[in-house]
Amino acid sequence: MATEQTLSIVKPSAVAANHIGGILHKLEQVGLKIIAAKMIHLTLEQAEEFYGVHRERPFFPELIDLMVSGPILVQVLEGEDAVKVNRDVMGATDPTEAAPETIRAIYGKNISENAVHGSDAPETAAREIAFFFDQNTIFPR
Repeated sequence: MATEQTLSIVKPSAVAANHIGGILHKLEQVGLKIIAAKMIHLTLEQAEEFYGVHRERPFFPELIDLMVSGPILVQVLEGEDAVKVNRDVMGATDPTEAAPETIRAIYGKNISENAVHGSDAPETAAREIAFFFDQNTIFPR
């Protein structure tokens, strides 16, 4: 295993429900370190660009509407095998199918409002991190 970085987003519904602290605690419990973080409100253009890979999928309009509905917390996580560790602690996309004690099982409302986003591969993580952060704002440990 290698030390990696990955992107994590606490989505608007979880921010609005005041779940940021609980979610960050779960990430830290599994050994991920938060090395950059900021709260922002995505514009429609930013959301469409960030999630552009899903543009042709039927859920795209709803995803965009949800992601611009309120502020998000974006963070860069670092740790051994960070992409996989983060995906594991997030749980399945559908909270009803997520393993107990995963973030989505605890904090997700439904498949659309599932609390968090996480990069799915190291290459995706690099692209997603660069979308939100300049390298000089990331502080590896």
